[in-house]
Amino acid sequence: MSLFVAAVGAAVTAIFELTVGPYLRVGDAQPHFVLVLAVVCTIAMGLETGLAWGFFGGIVLDVLAQRPLGSSSFALIIVVGLAAAVGRLFIRIRPLVVAPAVALLSLVYSMTLFILLTALRASAAPSETLGALGPGVVYDTVIAVVIGPLAVALHDRRGDQGVVDW
Repeated sequence: MSLFVAAVGAAVTAIFELTVGPYLRVGDAQPHFVLVLAVVCTIAMGLETGLAWGFFGGIVLDVLAQRPLGSSSFALIIVVGLAAAVGRLFIRIRPLVVAPAVALLSLVYSMTLFILLTALRASAAPSETLGALGPGVVYDTVIAVVIGPLAVALHDRRGDQGVVDW
């Protein structure tokens, strides 16, 4: 996947997250499609694709949600860097690592974004409690269980053409 395709995909996913995402709520949990797909792309395709996905998806999220510019991108870039480390550490079992990685990194993303938005906004009191982050983490993990192993397997299958590599 080229970086341009990753950037366009991230922008479309961010628009989808902000327009359709609120209708897909389950209780207090709202999906973070940009986060999940950034982690999946990083583990499946590599750091460069994940960085492009995280940066452009974060910028589009910030512009459309009227957040401080760069806060979502910063949180997503941190998460993508950690996902790249996890992907390299467990390279043999990447399809199985996607869901636990998204579970852990969704919590890291939510906490980082929570701290950034609390620090950058004028209000002294946080707008949401820390207990509200748990359902979103579970929702993101369920999405990763469905999408993650399939994306990694498709990427690995596409890369393996059956040609002998000398």
